[in-house]
Amino acid sequence: MIQRNKIQYSPEIEVDLQALGKDLLPRRFGTLGKIWVAVLVLSSLLSLILYIGQLRKGLIITDLRDFTPWGIYISNFVFFVAISLVGSLISAILKLSGAGWRTPMTRISEIIAVSAIIFAAIAIVLDMGRPDRFHHLLIYARIQSPITWDVIVITTYLIISILLLYIPMIPDLAYMRDRYHDIPKWQHKLYRILAINWNNTAEQKDKLSHAIAVLSVTIIPVAFGIHTVTSWLFATTLRPGWDSTNFGPYFVSGAFMVGASGVICGMAIFRKFLKMDHYFTDKHFERMGILLMVLSFVYLYFNVNEYFIPAYKLKGIESQHLQELFVGQYAPMFWSVQFFGMIVPIVVLLFKKGRKPVPMFIISVLVIVGAWFKRFLIVVPTLNHPYIPIQRVPESWQHYIPTFQELYITLGTVTGALLLITIFVRLFPVVPIVETAEELEEKKKTANE
Repeated sequence: MIQRNKIQYSPEIEVDLQALGKDLLPRRFGTLGKIWVAVLVLSSLLSLILYIGQLRKGLIITDLRDFTPWGIYISNFVFFVAISLVGSLISAILKLSGAGWRTPMTRISEIIAVSAIIFAAIAIVLDMGRPDRFHHLLIYARIQSPITWDVIVITTYLIISILLLYIPMIPDLAYMRDRYHDIPKWQHKLYRILAINWNNTAEQKDKLSHAIAVLSVTIIPVAFGIHTVTSWLFATTLRPGWDSTNFGPYFVSGAFMVGASGVICGMAIFRKFLKMDHYFTDKHFERMGILLMVLSFVYLYFNVNEYFIPAYKLKGIESQHLQELFVGQYAPMFWSVQFFGMIVPIVVLLFKKGRKPVPMFIISVLVIVGAWFKRFLIVVPTLNHPYIPIQRVPESWQHYIPTFQELYITLGTVTGALLLITIFVRLFPVVPIVETAEELEEKKKTANE
């Protein structure tokens, strides 16, 4: 076996790395962490067992029928696609705009993005009655179909997101390979393999910087593409509530909003339970609060635009669809989403006290929950109002109420995504170690000049 010398950093950076390592190196879970992992594992396993039952008996165990073939599975898919946009927002857009304060949040945003897009793909499989025929999407793909575009853009986005998570982490992997002791042999071997012979040479750093810049630029149009194409799955279908040219920017703006909320929740949780007050400071919450407020205003504009025009026209079946949303069966959910998911966040975030960690966490949870129910409102009420009247079918086919199995399988995708994030936190640093040390040294030099 080739013996490797430890990477030698400058004395100043070495001091910073030693200080940062105490806070940022992955730690073993305590009692609360083990309970959290156990709950996630048990919940995910139960969902898997229920899904196996769905494979054996078919989609009849759900309340999906001919008139409502898309229910909470597809609502969940659209939600996961939306929250995955956080990777391009934090890692790419803020990086290219020169926002240096984004550094502690980049890795959180990327692991959320990767986890979300993986389970978005899984949500699609859950909705398929014959997942064994999934390969038909590739063999018999038709370029005219938005579903084909969706498969292509989701795969592309997943690959770029994984690279944007992994490549900037290589210096940290090498640091842990050389200086992270008292860990199992398999874990040390994992770091050694993933570090891919990183020696921190000038040539390697130049290539790494170039690769990150290319990925940061590339992921932005792909991220816009994935949400635009997902919206086209609806907009290219002649249905009340979907027949809209507003859907592309509507989906993109909503995705930015829920993605930013996901990062804020991650910041608050890691700040509390991993004692990272020095890295996720009030300044970070202040700036993320302003960003979320701006994104909320943009999304509010597209919401008003989305409903104002059909409400003004009130033509035929569109009128019935809107009446059910505004004053009918779905009115409580619709107005709760508008009020708690958009109006309340905007009002609270207008004030400086509202941009503190605790209120920001509460607001972000409201936005995330509201975003999920918003996707449900986009999918289900529309399917209950086809242009061709529903006639001579059982009464149960005219309504959609998710079954227990359907609900719990959907919950399993959420717990599965949280479990993936938890495993990552256990094995890898949440905040970039080497990059943070280099930035600290750069600030010291600038202050002394």
